[in-house]
Amino acid sequence: MTSRPSIAFAKFAAPKKGSVFVLAADGGGLGDAAKACDPAGALARAFPVADFSGKFASSVEVLAPEGTSVDRLVAVYAWLKLGGAVAAALRKAVEVAVILDLPDLQPDGRQAAHLAAGILLRSYGFDKYKTRKDKEDGQSDAKGAESKKAETAKPAKITIHCADPSAAKKAFAAEEAVIEGVLLARDLVNEPANTLGPVEFAARAKELEGLGVEVEILTEKEMKRLGMGSLLGVAQGSPRGARMAVMQWKGGKAKDAPIAFIGKGVTFDTGGNSMKPASGMEDMKGDMGGAAAVTGLIRALAARKAKANIVGVIGLVENAVDGHAQRPGDIVTSMSGQTIEVLNTDAEGRLVLADALWYTNDRFKPKFMVNLATLTGAIMVALGQHYAGLFSNNDELAGRLFGAGQATQERLWRMPLGAEYDKLIESKNADMKNIGGRYGGAIIAAQFLQRFVKDTPWAHLDIAGTAMGAPASEINQSWGSGFGVRLLDRLVRDHYEG
Repeated sequence: MTSRPSIAFAKFAAPKKGSVFVLAADGGGLGDAAKACDPAGALARAFPVADFSGKFASSVEVLAPEGTSVDRLVAVYAWLKLGGAVAAALRKAVEVAVILDLPDLQPDGRQAAHLAAGILLRSYGFDKYKTRKDKEDGQSDAKGAESKKAETAKPAKITIHCADPSAAKKAFAAEEAVIEGVLLARDLVNEPANTLGPVEFAARAKELEGLGVEVEILTEKEMKRLGMGSLLGVAQGSPRGARMAVMQWKGGKAKDAPIAFIGKGVTFDTGGNSMKPASGMEDMKGDMGGAAAVTGLIRALAARKAKANIVGVIGLVENAVDGHAQRPGDIVTSMSGQTIEVLNTDAEGRLVLADALWYTNDRFKPKFMVNLATLTGAIMVALGQHYAGLFSNNDELAGRLFGAGQATQERLWRMPLGAEYDKLIESKNADMKNIGGRYGGAIIAAQFLQRFVKDTPWAHLDIAGTAMGAPASEINQSWGSGFGVRLLDRLVRDHYEG
């Protein structure tokens, strides 16, 4: 994880040093405070030369403007995906001022807070295991390491100049809590599987107790006693024991039923005896993206003191291969009592979620449940990597999730469920089988999960294409994206607090 920049807010003033960023309105217009940073008008003269017209994500830069002592002056068109373009242009700048001086700004500071959040999201990088900086300009390894140390020791100090710094700081407090949740989810997905197995992941969830979250960790022995044969069947080929983390944030009224989020946490997926091909298998360290998102979400809600009762449940297993591993054709009994014929051990995520969903519903009686899982490659065939699949038995919940996705740009697309698809998982030897035919793989997986939610309002988000290896964006350059944290925080914030 790269050193994150610090963020501060201040009244409008012409900065005396460092790199200065000003935000330009449509057509390249600048406010009075922005113009004060450039008394000689160098930016205005550069606009036509650079063909700068306020187009989304465009920018123009002037070095050492005449009449100032700043290093450089950069104009960018607001809002640039929550400040991501500003962070991209920082390069090695240590002291930075951003002039937020535009007409029609919201008086409550939310736009300044969003800008700051975008800077933090774009600034994230996972370099925990790098011991030296790559050679540049003929540097020796020793000098590169020294340069790296200096870079880590001096993260950028960014001051956002705006009309009401107090309002911006207050608005940013809630935004920062959510960003921290996203960054936690990214860290978890990016972590290699040799250092983050089920036990280590559970320990990371346990750390949320420091924010007031109640956390229980169920061991294999406890899950066996509860009858979770579906989840434990996936784990039996690994020497690393399975865990289930149960996280509760009690920010609402004691009488209010909670809302629940459930995550698939396969910390590494070989495919089991239905072995995956070697090419790309290293990416299966990210097969716990759903559990990472749930953990990051609970962190975000607790840190911003959300006024709601929330339950987060994550099933943590490693799907490995040894002489004890589950075999194609095995029949397991889930916590619900329903039996499952396992025809493909690589369709394991639904087996983990089956017990996690039933356990959550049975114990907590939630208002609704949302599960997240990097579940199927089929959803990527259908939607690519810009939308996650949304399946639901409840139109209101589906509509609210869709709206939250549009607002946060963590976008969802609703997919069908139906009795015709459900027939495809009927088994001759058990109550159901864990795969269907060749077509509709993402739908069949959702139909399987629906058998473990009873009549509780429920939604399944298939995030296989968006949680890891998704296309880079203005606010994310990381392999692990943290997809789902901002989306679900928005869902809770808009509909289930107070």
